[in-house]
Amino acid sequence: MQKLFKKNYNKIGILGGTFDPPHKGHLHISKIALKKLKLNKLIWIVTKKNPLKRKPYLNTKTRIKLSKKITEREKKIFVRYYGDKIKSNNTFDLLNYIKKKHQKIKLYFLIGADNLVKFHKWKNWKKIPKLARIVVFARKNHSIKSVNYIASKRLKKKDWLYINSKKVNISSTLIRKFW
Repeated sequence: MQKLFKKNYNKIGILGGTFDPPHKGHLHISKIALKKLKLNKLIWIVTKKNPLKRKPYLNTKTRIKLSKKITEREKKIFVRYYGDKIKSNNTFDLLNYIKKKHQKIKLYFLIGADNLVKFHKWKNWKKIPKLARIVVFARKNHSIKSVNYIASKRLKKKDWLYINSKKVNISSTLIRKFW
């Protein structure tokens, strides 16, 4: 872990999820975040299970392996698993763990706009902006401007950033339908 959080790296992006399976949409938003936010690194953090979703189709080891394969040519994107270190699948616990170990690093937490629908149900969701700036990426059929999300209404504008980029019409759910 120390290698990822060197002192000269002050802007780190975090893309957490089950990556069940990882796909080019994850890679697409990662590349945009690296460029637009001028991140030093971006870490895909594979979780054992999303607390608000059903059990993943693929096992954790396979999802980590596939995530590493899809990012192998990307010098600034790294894949990690912290479930054994923090014993939690919650974003707040993960970000809190990283922030306590590396207080001077500015964290950016990347999510798709579809995650805003249930963001207010996440553990300690109102405290997440104290640990990381939330970066929301546009998703098909999910626009912050047209839908009234509880989280986007209650969080301060400085706590999150909306990036409206070209949308990749793919999802892990869609991929699993063809398996």
